[in-house]
Amino acid sequence: MTFPRLAVRAIILHQERLLIVNAWPDGKSDLWCAPGGGVERGASLPDNLRREVFEECGLQIAVAAPCLINEFHDPEGSFHQVDIYFPATITAGQISPEWHDPAGVVTARRWVCETELRQLRYKPDTLPDVAWGRAALEGGALYDALEPIIR
Repeated sequence: MTFPRLAVRAIILHQERLLIVNAWPDGKSDLWCAPGGGVERGASLPDNLRREVFEECGLQIAVAAPCLINEFHDPEGSFHQVDIYFPATITAGQISPEWHDPAGVVTARRWVCETELRQLRYKPDTLPDVAWGRAALEGGALYDALEPIIR
């Protein structure tokens, strides 16, 4: 039996700009997302997120309570992932073009305002609402059920 993969992602806003990454090695896709990745057994979700953000971006972060649970899957395959999004703030470090993800997955990272994000291809569909809108105003977590995966 194949279980869904569990991942964590960070909503990091700095001066009203959101940190996004392209998690497709060698630019195979123009799809952007929040930094983060798969959880490792034996570590808390916030600890996993701190590890992932440091690996992908070289940043140390403080992690708040979850703001979004997003599921996505491949309707024609067996892939199914559940992402838990957490607001986070930078406690040390800065984005540097010299930083390299040791796993080689994240090859680009950037800060975008809401208008810039909406002109890109990104996932999940609710990313702008979570970063700048509805979830922040309501103070609770949103739930996106089973979005189809795109490449």
